[in-house]
Amino acid sequence: MSVPRSVALERTLYTLAAPVLAAAPNLYPDSPVNTVVQLAGAAGAGGWVLAYKSDESGAGRKFLRWSPLVFAAAVDVAARNTIGWGPYCMDALLAAGYAAAGLLVMPFSRHTRRRHRPALATAPPAPQQQSAPAPSPAQPDDGADQFTRQVRWLWENRGMPGRTIVVKATPHDGMPNDLSLLLRACEAGRAISGLREDDIAAAFGVDVTDVIIKEVVRQYGREGGPAWKEVHVTPDANDRRRKAPTAHEWWADRIGAVGGPVPGSQFVKEVRDHARRVTHYIAQVPDEAGEPRVNKHALAAALRTKYDEGRLFVTVDGNQILVSLWDSSPLAQVFPATRELLTPDKDGRWVTGYLGNGQPARNRVYTDRGAAHGLFVAPSGGGKTQLMGLHVAADALFGAVVWLAAEAPDEKAATLGGYTDRYGVGALYMIRLLRALDALMEIRGEMPWEDGKVYDWDPNLPGCPYRMLSAYLDEFLSAARHVDYGAEIMDLAEKVSVKGRKYGIGIKVAGQSIYVQDGFTQLLCENLRENCIPVVLKVAPKKVGDMFKALGIPPEQTPDPLPRSFSPAEAGRIERVMRGEPEPPANSNTGGAGWIVEAKQPDVLRTLFMDFKAGLDDYFPDTIATLTDYEIRELEARDLWFDWTEPPRPGEFGDEPGDGEEGDDGAPKKGGGGPRRGGGKSAARRDAVTSPRQALEAIKNLSGV
Repeated sequence: MSVPRSVALERTLYTLAAPVLAAAPNLYPDSPVNTVVQLAGAAGAGGWVLAYKSDESGAGRKFLRWSPLVFAAAVDVAARNTIGWGPYCMDALLAAGYAAAGLLVMPFSRHTRRRHRPALATAPPAPQQQSAPAPSPAQPDDGADQFTRQVRWLWENRGMPGRTIVVKATPHDGMPNDLSLLLRACEAGRAISGLREDDIAAAFGVDVTDVIIKEVVRQYGREGGPAWKEVHVTPDANDRRRKAPTAHEWWADRIGAVGGPVPGSQFVKEVRDHARRVTHYIAQVPDEAGEPRVNKHALAAALRTKYDEGRLFVTVDGNQILVSLWDSSPLAQVFPATRELLTPDKDGRWVTGYLGNGQPARNRVYTDRGAAHGLFVAPSGGGKTQLMGLHVAADALFGAVVWLAAEAPDEKAATLGGYTDRYGVGALYMIRLLRALDALMEIRGEMPWEDGKVYDWDPNLPGCPYRMLSAYLDEFLSAARHVDYGAEIMDLAEKVSVKGRKYGIGIKVAGQSIYVQDGFTQLLCENLRENCIPVVLKVAPKKVGDMFKALGIPPEQTPDPLPRSFSPAEAGRIERVMRGEPEPPANSNTGGAGWIVEAKQPDVLRTLFMDFKAGLDDYFPDTIATLTDYEIRELEARDLWFDWTEPPRPGEFGDEPGDGEEGDDGAPKKGGGGPRRGGGKSAARRDAVTSPRQALEAIKNLSGV
């Protein structure tokens, strides 16, 4: 038997080296040969250490590779340390053992290779070609490839499910167990009716979910229709999809599937904004599907969050949908107000706060129809005065004259009053302010512009002789219920809301409700709503539907209530229950959070924060705008420009008792009279009953009690 040349050479070297290993230490103890052998042995020992510490496989092979050097060094050391040739001529015996190991351990050079080559004397086994399956009795041999014939054999052994035959079988690249089948009914002219996913799954030994049956569309050169079916068996692809799905697959399975949060939607892309700590998912539905239908609670569950945490926001634009998932709720953040944000741009828009999707929410000081009105709704502690302060600053930075009337004393309102042209408290102050506004509409309607003509107010039209005026009425509904002044307050506010915009006069109403049944008139509510961008803050869940219905929002656009807190629940509740510890207090951080209604759909926002404690100088201009001298003279001529905090003047609100005409029953008229210049309100409004006290007075007047 012949051996490889490398093996014969290696054996020869071992045989020649054996006498040298035995003789050199005995004949020449100081010979360099001994030093070389020992250095080689040390190198072999180092190779052993590296092989032992290595994480790679093949440590034993490496040990054998270095063993000849280590064995040679061992024989040399033993020969140097024995007397003469040693007892029983041990040096010679060790050298012979070294030569025998080189001859018998076949051979060490083989261990330098990862795989053994077959011996030259051994003939390589003849390749066994797999015999092709016999032609199918149900379908004659049509020259199909071997894979198709094998699948046909398996298909027939499984009973030909659905009475079908395999026309073509196609394996999937990289998926050894996945394939596609083109099936045809056994009998010509018969539709495939009994083919089920269960039968196909049983035939191939896979799950039912790994089988998909599709219709076959007729193509050139191939039939189609009900007698044909296309089957995809994909256990490997489905297993990979379950364990490591792509973004498109994850969206299709968890969100876009039938019955999913956004059925029919298709994933487009994912964008991560690291600076703002938000992930955006963009998807779309086919054009023919119309506007996407979104189940926000199911979508939050698919994204492993809760909808009431305030981290998930959905924006729909036509057939596209943007899903924004924040690391922490943006509604729980604080956005400091700045003079730059509050300064209106050339279109009169300024930043009120930020939407849930991160966009700036903007309001306006004027519209294309004139001065803008305002409507602020929030319960006590909801951030209404903060919001009103933002609007007051924006109007002042625009150069408008600002008046502020509050129904009751308020610390923040009083602070704001220091930056306005006029500020006062009470229903008496509010009615005097509204009377002045009513008169200003008449005065401004007669003031000529630079060209001598009279125009409706337009900020973009040069030559206007007066400034825009914004009047803020805080807790308006409470003042509108006042026994003596309430009816006229409501009547004048309604009148200013109708015509004031044409004369640069905007009325900004703040309160806890906008319901008509709470005191608003339908006309006032509609005028405010149509000529402003309402802001609603922190509404109780039960009032959300009615509140937005009053704002003209359709039921399908009514938003869900905001949570009581945007702070995530503290973990460890089970442990606290087991230890009998109380729950930590909830962080009520929803002040300033609510909705802005610029279009037909309310958008969630968080308003900017004005630090009242640090002072408001940085938010306001250095000078406070006032009325023109002409306007003041005209108001004084009408006896409407004075200190509005004074007690009622004689005859200011009609005839005083004993000074005027008495009724038919001899009782003097009390309050409720129109302004001295007349035309303040209609008789119907004067007789309106808005409180139990007014009802009692009316009964007394009628009965003469």
